[in-house]
Amino acid sequence: MFAVVVSLEVKPGTMATFLPAMTENARLSLACEPGCHRFDVCTDSARPDEVFLYELYTDRAAFDAHLETAHFRAFDAKSGAWIVAKDVRTFDGVNA
Repeated sequence: MFAVVVSLEVKPGTMATFLPAMTENARLSLACEPGCHRFDVCTDSARPDEVFLYELYTDRAAFDAHLETAHFRAFDAKSGAWIVAKDVRTFDGVNA
């Protein structure tokens, strides 16, 4: 497995617009990408302008394919105006 964790800070007042677009991107990733196994979109009311993503892919190639999909490219193009900061970290699964 290949894990991707993303912390996003969105501009104050834009969460109501950002979150539906983000959850639609997650839904399409799970529905249309065989290499995408999990895509969680998480928030915390104590941090109203923060979103945390947890994504699992078969491997790095599946994640790279995700970045090339039409739905991701459309989301990425429109979401840039809403995002203040983004931290993306990736991890290779270690199986015993």
